[in-house]
Amino acid sequence: MPLAEAITRHASERPHCPAFRMEGRVFTFAELAAEAGRILHAIERSAIEARQPSVLAGGARLIAIETGNHPLFAAAFVAATAAGNCAALIDPHLPEATRRRMKEQLRPDVVVRAEGELLDLDVPSAGRTHSLDAFAGSSVIGVGDGAEPFLVVLTSGTTGDPKSIIRDRRSWRVSLETGQRFFGLGPETTTYAPGPLAHGLALYALAECLTAGAEFIGARHFEPRRALDVIASRRAQRLVLVPTMLRRLCEQADGRELRSVEKITVAGAKLTPTDRQAAVHAFPAAEIVEYYGASELGFITVSGAGDDHSATAVGKAFPGVRLAILDDRGRSLPPGETGTIFVESGLISDGYIAGGDGVGFQREGTLATVGDVGFLSDDGTLHLIGRSGGMVLSGGNNVYPSEIEAVILTVPGVSSVLVLGLDHPDLGQELAAVIQPNGGFVRAALERQLAAALPRYKHLRKIWLCREMPMTASGKIAAKELRQWIAEENGALERLI
Repeated sequence: MPLAEAITRHASERPHCPAFRMEGRVFTFAELAAEAGRILHAIERSAIEARQPSVLAGGARLIAIETGNHPLFAAAFVAATAAGNCAALIDPHLPEATRRRMKEQLRPDVVVRAEGELLDLDVPSAGRTHSLDAFAGSSVIGVGDGAEPFLVVLTSGTTGDPKSIIRDRRSWRVSLETGQRFFGLGPETTTYAPGPLAHGLALYALAECLTAGAEFIGARHFEPRRALDVIASRRAQRLVLVPTMLRRLCEQADGRELRSVEKITVAGAKLTPTDRQAAVHAFPAAEIVEYYGASELGFITVSGAGDDHSATAVGKAFPGVRLAILDDRGRSLPPGETGTIFVESGLISDGYIAGGDGVGFQREGTLATVGDVGFLSDDGTLHLIGRSGGMVLSGGNNVYPSEIEAVILTVPGVSSVLVLGLDHPDLGQELAAVIQPNGGFVRAALERQLAAALPRYKHLRKIWLCREMPMTASGKIAAKELRQWIAEENGALERLI
């Protein structure tokens, strides 16, 4: 069901049921629909002033949402994706210069920004700014055609600036319908997802909740102790998290058991065995579901309790997805042989616009890839060996850091790790790692595991310990900041070897 249609239906049939909760503010479905109509009216009135077309073909109206996790985000998102509109999500935590370049590339008709508890609407091409409260009236939340552009999300680019990925309404609807059936999401399921709504994981959780008529609870900022209180007080049944967030919740639970949680959906990185054990103690009634995907490709694989959780395994094909492993000449490879991971599904995006760097997303007939490397086992389990663009050339050998990270994460006492290549005058690049330990970390255990699992040329030449890894807004390790810390010999790092 289209998002706009779902909101309208829930507002009519279940007007007083909570839809969106953020930092003490609660919107019922009726209130959410009314607020979305008010914002849509303001967008339409502001867009009249635009002096140039957006980057979208066909003259579609592009609305940039730069609010971050704001109480009015859900209403703004519904308005910005209503019929004839396409939303572009810009994380306000990015550097101002980066956000400026993104807007210069996309040329949005209107930019919706947070101004305290309210919203402002910028019309960049006209140099005008309006307060939402300056407009009186409301517009009908219309349903768009399946072929129309629906959403522009941004993902990391090799040039340093994010790349813009565009999705049409059809692929988004197929994704929501498939996900709702697979995850068993219904109106009774309260979901807590504290991640940034400008990124795929939390945004998708919001959209699937609103479509299903379920309550979504977000947070302006993730703070583990406060998050545990929210989960307990609202009796949340489902959590949507990156591994770092789950890890922090388990660390802070301190013997507390939250039995209302029935399902935990995790993406963005692979859970360690230690993570899984900790989750059993903090959330004893919860089933953990991990999925591997990409902004360009949607869901790729999924794994549950009974699946292979070995170091490189990332699950079996998500419903409606076909996997293929191809060599450099586009030939299909048999199980066990490593090549480029390709996907065929109805969830694939339309590719990059405005700022694509020519690296990553590619098509091969009906198949598409982002360049990740792996292999399929005989039972159909996908094993991820290397992420796109992450290969290190050391001493003439091609090494994927994620393969070494997977081994290190099996060592007791390791909470998280980043493996990277550092410039070396003889080898070209040398392999190094930054490890976040917990109380059970033992250096000898790490050395034994590396020696047993990896050939000599994949062993690390430098290792640092970091008690608290720097993180991005989306909950991933901030690799650029760690590189800077290494270069400047920051005191946050302790040299191990």
